[in-house]
Amino acid sequence: MLIPSIDLQGGKIVQLVQGERLAIETNDVDAWVTRFSGRSKVQLIDLDAAKGVGDNEALVRYICSLLPCRVGGGIRSIERAEATLALGASKVILGSALFRDDTVDVEFVSRLSDQLGPDRLIAAVDGRGGQVVIHGWRTALDLTPADAIRQLEPFFGEFLYTHVDLEGLMRGTDMGAIAALRAATERALTAAGGITTREEIDRLDAMGVDAVVGMALYTGKLELD
Repeated sequence: MLIPSIDLQGGKIVQLVQGERLAIETNDVDAWVTRFSGRSKVQLIDLDAAKGVGDNEALVRYICSLLPCRVGGGIRSIERAEATLALGASKVILGSALFRDDTVDVEFVSRLSDQLGPDRLIAAVDGRGGQVVIHGWRTALDLTPADAIRQLEPFFGEFLYTHVDLEGLMRGTDMGAIAALRAATERALTAAGGITTREEIDRLDAMGVDAVVGMALYTGKLELD
């Protein structure tokens, strides 16, 4: 399944290359909301909240009222996860907060899962160079994505893996890396990072993996079916 992504920064929809360089920016939120209407899943990320430089809460609430959104960005506590669900998110995505001292923070994820339930939680495990990266992909941990997923599996109903090495470059993704993670868990798995063609989406679908697509949609290289 293709899951369109909406990244918010400064009250606008944006697309960044490697999480840093601004490539696309638009104020026309309604046009993209209309274009993504009818999708059963949309990924919505508040980049300002993720970076700790503000938030786009009103816009998140608005988009969630119109689209079925799984929402991430700056969710570092149980209270923030609950507040994001209250904005209308169908699920919440957590990343950096899941790790401490190069490993999974089992105490935190256990409390989180107990309070909210695994089915409303998505663990974001981002990989660069074969290692988990957190804090906006700036900090590498001595932990592989597969090992992280195995440790997190009891607490989350779904995983989101971003192959950071190829994120935003539209050069295709790493099917081998994704296949290894598919083998590491029985939970639902969604992949992101460089996915550009319908062929890639079909190959991922055959593995039982959903595909988050951003840059290829916003540039027109890939059309929604």
